[in-house]
Amino acid sequence: MLSITTANLINILFISAGIGVCGLCFLHITSAVNLRKEVRRYFQAFFSLITLYISAHLARKLMEGLLGDGIKIALYAVTFVEMLAAGIMAFLMSMLVLSVARPNHKSKGIAISLLTLLIVHVILLIVDRFTNIIFFFDDGNIYHRGALYLLSNAAPIVMLVLDIVLLVKYRKNIDKKVYVAFWVYMVAPIVAIILQGIFYGVQFIIFATVGAAVFMFSVIVRNQTEKYEKQQLENSRIETELTMASAIQADMLPSIYPAFPERPEFDIYASMDPAKEVGGDFYDFFLVDDDHLCIVMADVSGKGVPAALFMMATKIILANNAMLGKSPAQILTDTNAAICSNNREEMFVTVWLGILELSTGKLTAANAGHEYPVLHQANSKFELVKDKHGFVIGGMDDIRYREYEITMQPGSKLFLYTDGVPEATSSVKELYGTDRMLEALNQDPNSSPESILKQVRNSVDGFVKDAEQFDDLTMLCLEYRGH
Repeated sequence: MLSITTANLINILFISAGIGVCGLCFLHITSAVNLRKEVRRYFQAFFSLITLYISAHLARKLMEGLLGDGIKIALYAVTFVEMLAAGIMAFLMSMLVLSVARPNHKSKGIAISLLTLLIVHVILLIVDRFTNIIFFFDDGNIYHRGALYLLSNAAPIVMLVLDIVLLVKYRKNIDKKVYVAFWVYMVAPIVAIILQGIFYGVQFIIFATVGAAVFMFSVIVRNQTEKYEKQQLENSRIETELTMASAIQADMLPSIYPAFPERPEFDIYASMDPAKEVGGDFYDFFLVDDDHLCIVMADVSGKGVPAALFMMATKIILANNAMLGKSPAQILTDTNAAICSNNREEMFVTVWLGILELSTGKLTAANAGHEYPVLHQANSKFELVKDKHGFVIGGMDDIRYREYEITMQPGSKLFLYTDGVPEATSSVKELYGTDRMLEALNQDPNSSPESILKQVRNSVDGFVKDAEQFDDLTMLCLEYRGH
C-alpha cells in the first residue's frame, strides 16, 4: 500500500501534468485551421473545464487539513467548482455524442433532457451549501462525504447511461475511430476508480480523464483533418471543372474585336461578366447573309452550371433558326416550341432578338420577356424603347411572338443588356436602376460601342462599390454607320 505522502506526491504530479497537457491541447485547438468553428469552440470549452476541474481538485488537496476560517471558505468554494465542472463536462460529452449519433427527430428532446439533468445537478450543489448532504469539512478542514453524496453523481451517471444507449443504438451513424474514442473516454474513468480502490489515495481518475480526453480529441481532430483534406481535393476538382466550363462558355460567345473589320456599315461590341464561374446570360451576333445581321441578348433563369447548360442549348437553337432566314418572331416561336418539347426542369429564358438590314438600316425585332432595348438616334440621346413583351421562352407551349421595326440612321446606336445591370445592388440594398444606366449612356453617346460599355460598367462599379455581384452583367452596343 502506498503511503499518504507518496500518494499525495503522485496526485500532484498527475494533476500538474494534466493541467499542462490540457493547456497544450487548448493551444493546439486554437491554432488548428482544419477544424470547423463549432468543433474548435467545443474542445476549447471542454479542455477549459477539465483544467478547471483538476485545478480545483489540486487546490483542495493542497489546502485540506490547513486550519482557519478563510481556508474552510476556500475549500468549500473549490470543491463546489470541482463538482460543478464535473457535471458540465458530463453534459458536454453527452451533447457531443448526441451530435455525432444524429438520432434525427429525437435530438431536441434528448438535448432538453440533458439540460434538465445539468440544472438538477447545479441545484443539488447549491442546496448542499446549506445542508451538507453531499460533502462537508470538519473542524480540522478534512473533506468528508455527506449522507447523500451519491446524489452528486446521479446526473452525470444518467448522462453516461444515455451516452451508452446512443452509442449502441446509433453506432452506424458514427465513424468507427470516433466510436472507439468515445468508449475509451467513458470506460477509462471506471478503470481508474477500480485502481483507486486498490491504491487508496492515488487519484487515477485525474490521469484517466485527461488521457482519455486527449485521445478522444486527437481522434476527432484527425477525423476532421481527413474530411477537410478530402473536401479540399473535391473543391479543387470542382474548381478545375468550373474553370473549364467557364472557358467553354466564353468560347461560345463572340469575343474577338473588331468583330467584322471588313464591314464598314456597323461596329459592335459586347461583354459578359458572370456572377459565378459560369452564368446564364448570353449575347450573340452573326451575319445571316451578306445584308442581314442577327443580334441576340438573353438571360436564363437561375445561376451556375444548370443555367450555363440551358444557355448553350438555347443559343444553338436560336442561331440555327435564324440561319434558316426566318423572321425574329418566327425564330422565337420555333425556339420556344423546341425548348418546351423537352423542358422537365421548367427553366426559361428571356430573349431580345433583332435582325438588322445593313443596306437600309431597318431593324426588325421581337422581345420574349426581356429588358427594354435602348436606342440612340443620330444627334439625339439614348432612350428606352418600350416595346411589347411576349412571354418568356420555355415558359409555355404554343406561344406566338410579334415583331416591330425600328429605322436606324447612320450614327445610331442600340444598347442591349440583361437585368443584372439595372438590378445591380449597393451595400445598402439600393438598385442601380435604368435612370442611372441612361445617365451613364448619355455621358458621351457619340463614343464607340466599346467605350459606351466601359462607361456603363464604370458607373455600375462606382455605385455598388464593394457589394457582392449577385447577377450576371451582360451588355451589347451596336453602332449603325450606313453605306
